[in-house]
Amino acid sequence: MSAAPVWSVDPRTGNPREQVAVEATAGEVDRAVRAAHAARDALADRAARVAFLRTAAELLEESGEHIVEAADAETALGPARLTGELARTAAQLRAFAEVVDEGAYLDVHIDHPDGSRTPPWPDLRRYKIPLGVVAVYAASNFPLAFSVPGGDTASALAAGCPVVVKAHPDHPATSELCASVLRRAAARTGLPEDVVTLVHGFDAGVELIRHPLVSAAGFTGSVRGGRALFDAAAARPTPIPFHGELGSLNPVVVTGAAAAERAGEIGAGLGGSMTLGAGQFCTKPGFVLVPEGAAGDQLLKTLTETVSSTGSGVLLDHRMRDAFVAGVRERAALPDVGAPVTPGAGGEHTVSAGFLTVPAARLTAEGPHDALLEECFGPVTVIARYASVDEIAAVLARLPGNLTATLQAAEDADPDAARLLAALTPLAGRILVNGWPTGVAVAPAQHHGGPYPATTSTSTSVGATAIERWLRPVTFQSTPEALLPPELREDNPLGLPRRVDGGRA
Repeated sequence: MSAAPVWSVDPRTGNPREQVAVEATAGEVDRAVRAAHAARDALADRAARVAFLRTAAELLEESGEHIVEAADAETALGPARLTGELARTAAQLRAFAEVVDEGAYLDVHIDHPDGSRTPPWPDLRRYKIPLGVVAVYAASNFPLAFSVPGGDTASALAAGCPVVVKAHPDHPATSELCASVLRRAAARTGLPEDVVTLVHGFDAGVELIRHPLVSAAGFTGSVRGGRALFDAAAARPTPIPFHGELGSLNPVVVTGAAAAERAGEIGAGLGGSMTLGAGQFCTKPGFVLVPEGAAGDQLLKTLTETVSSTGSGVLLDHRMRDAFVAGVRERAALPDVGAPVTPGAGGEHTVSAGFLTVPAARLTAEGPHDALLEECFGPVTVIARYASVDEIAAVLARLPGNLTATLQAAEDADPDAARLLAALTPLAGRILVNGWPTGVAVAPAQHHGGPYPATTSTSTSVGATAIERWLRPVTFQSTPEALLPPELREDNPLGLPRRVDGGRA
């Protein structure tokens, strides 16, 4: 039986563009993983990793025109958005090069022998080492920043872990192009090309998570797909860490004082955020608590004007379009649900943006309206009108975990702000006040993760600390200097930041 072809498809028409590859067989996945595993020792050289990451960023930028063209043809995200995403992707690679060069990620601790302690301290030296081969599952909605050359790949390589990427079927040509750039960067800096390999196909993704030489996995995608892979990772004879980003509602609470102060500004900001990228951001505000009354009505009036002026958009593929149309239809049919601007099919290949409204009282107890508390991928949000702060608290208590949670409060004293911020904090990994969650800065203090189902671990997939997912600590006790790794030797030949006897050295 011949291998199934992998086609690049134009989401603007639904028509195939070109055959890019064939789906990997179990044997090909095995060979890819073993090749990556064989390359791991070459990545042990920190200086080589720094050079590799910086060269990869340079080569991506040099190939930027071709990459953006390929990605737009496969995702319909547009050259402007993709050019920005390419810049972000290159910046991520350079940021992780800086992390590796600086060395604090190794978290070196040295405690000298101390017989006066109870119990006595022996000589203890601790740092972190790479886990091994990492499987990366590319995202549909970010063909660059969360896919082949994206944050999971960059952070794993920075940690010293070879990567096998399972390409997303929505952008296979872009994936092949980016993988070739990364492999070329490896060769140019003296590393084996197999520090990054690429496979295609659903079955290949399953084989990858089960492979005994795969030591960890990173995933960005749906709750259904991510949970299946998470369960497979846990069911292995040797379970492995699975860092999955699955789904997020990203709730927003607008206080009464905020609505009275700037209803129009909030309505316009919400409309821009929930329609950005045709609503295909993982941080799209998908559920908003708005007060009943005149100020809330004014907010919805501005939201209606903003969303109504948004043109129809193309989703990443027709399967997602069909799911969006069906999901909106199901939610709009529920009792007491209104649609001031009806979202749904905008044409044969497009969707139109809109929003739904519902009394918050419908959501304070379990029932059919629980569908409104689940993510609907695309340009739609749910507006729940509340009568009291107690009603807000009752609804928030029923929400699942999220990547973000936002409070829109009055600029000056807001009597409800502190209580509501405290209620939102347990729900998400990033808490915003008077902002919008779309847009995730690549910064050391960033956290892109949250309670399940937002993510399957407590780690972040964005920012400097994303590297921690692919490392594990090891302590050497009473080990002769000649046998210690350079990172832990007394004279600190690598000049690493470290803590000695509990203090900074």
